Amino acid sequence: MSRQVLGPFNRVEGDLEVTLETLDGHVSAAWVNSPLYRGFEQILQGKAPTDALTLVPRICGICSVSQSAAAAAALANLAGVRPPPNGERANNLMLAAENLADHFTHFYLFFMPDFARDAYAGMPGFDAVRARFKAVEGSAAADALPARARFLQVMGTLAGKWPHTLSLQPGGSARAILPAERVRLLSLLREFRGWLERHLFGDALEAVTALDSTDALWAWFEAAGPARGDLARFLDLSRQLSLDTLGRCPERYLSFGNYPLGRTRQVMPGVWDAAVGAVHPIDSRDIIEDLSHAWLAGSAERHHPLAGETHPDADKPNAYTWCKAPRWRDKVVQCGALARQVVDGHPLARELAAHGGGNVMSRVVGRLLEIARVVPMMEAWVRELVPGEPFCVDTVLPDSGVGIGLVEAARGALGHWLVVRNGRIQNYQIIAPTTWNFSPRDAAGTPGALEQALVGTPVGEAAGMPLAVQHVVRSFDPCMVCTVH
Repeated sequence: MSRQVLGPFNRVEGDLEVTLETLDGHVSAAWVNSPLYRGFEQILQGKAPTDALTLVPRICGICSVSQSAAAAAALANLAGVRPPPNGERANNLMLAAENLADHFTHFYLFFMPDFARDAYAGMPGFDAVRARFKAVEGSAAADALPARARFLQVMGTLAGKWPHTLSLQPGGSARAILPAERVRLLSLLREFRGWLERHLFGDALEAVTALDSTDALWAWFEAAGPARGDLARFLDLSRQLSLDTLGRCPERYLSFGNYPLGRTRQVMPGVWDAAVGAVHPIDSRDIIEDLSHAWLAGSAERHHPLAGETHPDADKPNAYTWCKAPRWRDKVVQCGALARQVVDGHPLARELAAHGGGNVMSRVVGRLLEIARVVPMMEAWVRELVPGEPFCVDTVLPDSGVGIGLVEAARGALGHWLVVRNGRIQNYQIIAPTTWNFSPRDAAGTPGALEQALVGTPVGEAAGMPLAVQHVVRSFDPCMVCTVH
């Protein structure tokens, strides 16, 4: 038995370390460390509640709109207001644009280049994979980056700028869309759809969304093979490398639901529990944060977020990370695009989860499936905008109260819990997606989702960072600055 510390995982950010205990060439135990303390929850204390709209987007430059959306939702919950229909659609469009841009960037720039490594030379089709996905030099980056830049003009039109927009407000969107801008938004979405259908999928988005089983997915692949597009190239790699057996973790999938319209969400909330084959409803009271293995002190080891505490204690015994351990009904869950699709009931996602659980292949397929499903939603929301009608309503915040904002960022469930007393923030707690997925052990000693997913991963005998470990870690698309606020 041996132990090694791996890091940094620096394609997005470098602040992640993983300690692996290995036996017979495979991981037998893992400990995930988020070594960067941020302190945003403490910064917010004593501020005016609306200051959160300016401060929390600075938690992250990758998913700042998600943080804005959660803060705006918490303030709206505090005030008891709901945006008008235009405001809901504009805010949904901004969040969806950021989420899809994150998925797109993850696939082309952060995940697929690992398969162009020399370690895979000699594998059937390697030369084509390297020509397409090699970091910096491959044709995929040259194709994808301009398409991403054009797609993000959707954000510029709606929000004025990205990241750190102030357009998302409790009462809706601060920027009304003019008739000509509505036409421009539709044009940008049609352009992005065309790129996806030519390069990523090699098929209509609706045809991808209609895939309702793993048999249908593989039949779709066999019809044209890897030449169909980049999803098919990934499926070919998945089959050759058995990525559906790599990185499996607990069979509970959490989603707060996304994209509210009226009293419903276009992507449904819940927790899918594979053990019972059912979706449990989301109740914020079922969520606690465990501090037992985090470098944080508190009046107790467990808190509901509304009573949460964030007090650094770098010398705490038995602690190994700045990340808290959130739990749902004392259980470990995983979140992300796959979880959203499973909870929402998409048949392909459900079957992928049933056959192989949350694994490297299913997490990536879930992310690309979400792209195919959400772009048509965005097109519909733009068509439903009514220029000249209100995009935002005035909001008066009470001097005291609580607010909860639950949204879905690209990487999964994001929650903001806000307590206001005498017109000032008394407490502000945030649970980000990577806090769920990269959590440490809890007081019962139960490892977090990634810690469990790494067990059984082959590491080989060569020195350095094992590729299989990188595939597992990156399949979650970590965002570590969001993890420890």
